Amino acid sequence: MLQILERINPRHHDHPLLTLTLPFDLRQKSRLRAQLDNGTEVGLLLPRGTVLRNGDCLRAEDGSVIAIHAATEAVSTVRAASPLALARACYHLGNRHVALQIGDGWARYQQDHVLDAMVRDMGLQVEHEQTMFEPEGGAYAHSHSHGHQHD
Repeated sequence: MLQILERINPRHHDHPLLTLTLPFDLRQKSRLRAQLDNGTEVGLLLPRGTVLRNGDCLRAEDGSVIAIHAATEAVSTVRAASPLALARACYHLGNRHVALQIGDGWARYQQDHVLDAMVRDMGLQVEHEQTMFEPEGGAYAHSHSHGHQHD
């Protein structure tokens, strides 16, 4: 099994890229057994607390470079008629420690019917979608943020 030991700057790779597509829940794990998109078995042995973001690059023990892709997953996207209503929803979701991706006029979280009901009760629209989920890193995040936004 190929071992992946470090994150590298995506601009500084000089080998053909392999790819690893993972949902957000698995991109938060420092230790993980997975399969590259080509079927090769790999083991992630990254520093604790590493959160992988769409577009990150990793280097394996053999020098291979692996690009991380965020998988499409079930999410709820919230839209509001006003910025204040959206800010209120983000506040209440954040108060529940919900991982939240925020864009211009919308917020997104992993699909959860209880959260959907709470947000609808606040008068906001909730749409279920299948898309990449790239939540905010948070004020105390140890990993870098690319600032990618996907609508």
